[in-house]
Amino acid sequence: MLNLNSVMIGTIQPQALADFYAKVLGKPADMVDPENGFWGWQVGGAFMSVLSHSEMGGKSKDAGRVMINFETEQVKEEFERIKSAGATVIKEPYEMVEGGG
Repeated sequence: MLNLNSVMIGTIQPQALADFYAKVLGKPADMVDPENGFWGWQVGGAFMSVLSHSEMGGKSKDAGRVMINFETEQVKEEFERIKSAGATVIKEPYEMVEGGG
């Protein structure tokens, strides 16, 4: 059985993305090394990091290529909070069809 250990997000704008995720997660990064373009947070049982990646550039050709799912009972409130932190809304929250995944 596998255990999700970490999620790494590469970007050419690591500081901007780190600032955004600090707002989303409601805390500063647990590990910071701006000289090497690295910020990381412990999120539940996994570690999420933002790191500089020189091969990234331009807009994503597929906005749904990577999806990070956070769980909450306060869906509407968290949606509005994250949207106000600067997130681009791809789709408004919706009720999942029972049995759908």
